[in-house]
Amino acid sequence: MNLIEVYNLKKEFVYGKELRVCALNSVSFSVKEGEFLSIMGPSGSGKSTLLQILGLLDKPTSGKYLFNGVDTSKLSDVELARLRNKKIGFVFQNFYLLPKMTLLENVKLPLLYSDIPRRMHNEMARRVIDQVGLTHRIYHTQDRLSGGERQRVAIARAFVTNPDLILADEPTGNLDSKSGKQVMDILYDLNTKQGKTIVLITHESYTANYGERILFLKDGRIEKEEAVKQRSKKEYFIK
Repeated sequence: MNLIEVYNLKKEFVYGKELRVCALNSVSFSVKEGEFLSIMGPSGSGKSTLLQILGLLDKPTSGKYLFNGVDTSKLSDVELARLRNKKIGFVFQNFYLLPKMTLLENVKLPLLYSDIPRRMHNEMARRVIDQVGLTHRIYHTQDRLSGGERQRVAIARAFVTNPDLILADEPTGNLDSKSGKQVMDILYDLNTKQGKTIVLITHESYTANYGERILFLKDGRIEKEEAVKQRSKKEYFIK
């Protein structure tokens, strides 16, 4: 079954009275439940715009986006926010951790906006922190964490609510190769062991090859699509 279905998606940005910039044009594709899809393309190709729409953070100018069979254009802003909080986890290049909060408090943040009873928040957060190998850092603030550790916190925060979809926007962009591999190995395990659907934005071929399929964007259009013949190997295991 498809979790994501996109039909003839178009996104225009209007600057002033006359200037229109088309960031996405006639984009159509689908993503199956449990699939790991990588999206590649040069700067300005529309990758981040597409991710914003898939994450329900922005709306297309035209076209249709179905999430788990639901036409998102028919949902109110409140319904979109509820769907986003319950069903989608985000991992960004810049981590976006709150500086004065501990690792545990940062991971618990999405739970505060959920229907999950507060008495369960600590247990759920501790479980995902253990899965990314950071139990020994649980009460540390971000200034005491390395870049790789911060991104692992961000991943734990992304899947603490057990979302159907994880969207990762250049998650290794600010990391050294070793930390980047640890982060990608965690995403690989979330896909292969826990069946999470993952959509990854990246400019690195090696990182893209953790996925099963790659879409190549250029000038707001899908230029080509390739199946990954041999997925990148993983060495780091989450529990």
